[in-house]
Order: sequence, then structure tokens, then C-alpha cells
Amino acid sequence: MFKKYQLTILGILLGAIFGYLYYYYVGCATGTCNITSKPLNSTLYGAMMGGLLFNIFEKKPKKNIE
Repeated sequence: MFKKYQLTILGILLGAIFGYLYYYYVGCATGTCNITSKPLNSTLYGAMMGGLLFNIFEKKPKKNIE
């Protein structure tokens, strides 16, 4: 399973790291921002975006219709 989805898993991990780094260095000064007000929100959003982005580059098997 890991071999099949390795790019997506890598994207999730990198996205989570960058999401947390965004919270840490940029964040939200007022606390009213939905995504960056809490580290969990920012990390999960980054993981989701990273997974979606890296999933684009996975090769899908071609279907033969004959």
C-alpha cells in the first residue's frame, strides 16, 4: 500500500510540516483567522493541500477498453 501511495503520503507529511511552520512564523495575531489561529488547524490544512497537490503527480493505470 505504501508503494502505491508514496507520493501522496509524502505530500501529506510535507504539507503538515509546512502548515505548522506557516502557523509558527506567520500565524494570526488576532486569533480570529479560521485556519491559522490554532496549530492543529494549520497543520491539518497543510497536510490536506500537500496530499492533494502531490496526488496530481501519481501515475494512474490506464484502462483498456476494447
